[in-house]
Amino acid sequence: MSSAAPPPLPGRQNTLVIGGRMDADRALLAPRGELVHGCAEALAEKLAHLPATTSRVDVDMSGVHFMDTAALQFLDVLRDFGRRRALPVTATRWNGQPRRVLELAGLNTDDPLNSPTSAETSRPTSAVAQERAEQLHVLREEIEQLRHAIASRPVIDQARGILMATHGCTSDEAWHVLREASQRSNTKLREVAAALTAGATPTGPRPPDHIRQALSRALTHRHSTHP
Repeated sequence: MSSAAPPPLPGRQNTLVIGGRMDADRALLAPRGELVHGCAEALAEKLAHLPATTSRVDVDMSGVHFMDTAALQFLDVLRDFGRRRALPVTATRWNGQPRRVLELAGLNTDDPLNSPTSAETSRPTSAVAQERAEQLHVLREEIEQLRHAIASRPVIDQARGILMATHGCTSDEAWHVLREASQRSNTKLREVAAALTAGATPTGPRPPDHIRQALSRALTHRHSTHP
């Protein structure tokens, strides 16, 4: 049996699926996908269906390739389950971006459930709490930037394609033109790309003057450096 989280947010393609099997009285769980909104509920449902004779739960996290702060709730569900049932629970084999999130959250990357960091065992609780709050703030900012980049990529890729088709740019040159236009116009890169893409359609609006002028100057600069 597998549990699945609710549908992903727009722009995300993968939901969380939690596979698992029993090895005697040991539950082996294997989440695959993303730890985002709804992941804690999917885990709670999976745990609720484990046999009453379960004496240990080991979770292999190697199949999780993305997570946001909802993963902290996922870990809380695992931790609470172990305490309520008085049995050992582990969550190991973290890789890639999820491992980076654990680092930013100040958690042990080998097993955040059972291995407190040296900082937590050597400093007063108030200092640890303050640092944890700062780390979570950085974590939320990094995840928000990642989400924004993912959401922005399609329109940026379209804008690069337009520049490549209309001005003979390479993919890298088109990227540099967009970035330079963003800097010249003091406009976010995604907004420059969106204005260019919208204006490329027959009935689309003309890009705002400041963006159009910045693109023109960036293209002129590109032609002067790459005749």
